[in-house]
Amino acid sequence: MTLQEATMPYVSCPTAVIDTRVDVAWALLMNPAAWGGVFDMRVGSIDPPGPAVVEQKISGETGPRLLHLKLTFRMIEIDPHQRRLCLDVHLPFGITVHEDLSCTPLDDACCRADYHCNFDFQRGWRGPLMGVLMNQRLDAGPGDSLSLLKRAAERRFAGRENDGR
Repeated sequence: MTLQEATMPYVSCPTAVIDTRVDVAWALLMNPAAWGGVFDMRVGSIDPPGPAVVEQKISGETGPRLLHLKLTFRMIEIDPHQRRLCLDVHLPFGITVHEDLSCTPLDDACCRADYHCNFDFQRGWRGPLMGVLMNQRLDAGPGDSLSLLKRAAERRFAGRENDGR
């Protein structure tokens, strides 16, 4: 990625088949208080508290505890019938992401999770620089998050949620 290309938004769209009922994966997404046990983040606050609702704000951190890399999420849209949620995320270094996540049943014990991440970088020299520096993580980060969701949902479905596997 060149410095000029980095000024453009970047889209990453990983998909995963999850060996669980769709309601199990959806329940994990709809419970922001438990995201710390699913995703690579430490949940700090949820306003308003409780299950995911439109305009809810979730604040947290990621990375090594000494760095305290702040994250903020704002729920934009939730469609429980289509099992789809949209949120805006503010990452460190002026990176923003519009995320569109959906869970689709494939059969009684299997679903597909689609994760569309639209990254945008701040204007000026910092945005393109961050695009170049973060290039490999722009696909790896969403893919890693989807893998963590898959693992947590499959554990919950198999009844092994707390066995450490």
